[in-house]
Amino acid sequence: MSGKVAKRFTKAALPSKTCVTCGRPFAWRKKWEKVWDEVKYCSDRCRENKSSMVRDRK
Repeated sequence: MSGKVAKRFTKAALPSKTCVTCGRPFAWRKKWEKVWDEVKYCSDRCRENKSSMVRDRK
């Protein structure tokens, strides 16, 4: 065997943010690892509808 020990993690330990469009919380994803500071939206749908949904919430 290689001697490596598997790391254990919980979803609660992952960083999270609030989506600027819908206001829902979302958690860190591996694909956002390098750009986490730039992530603002929880999904492609929120990113594409950023202006219309913000107006509807007010």
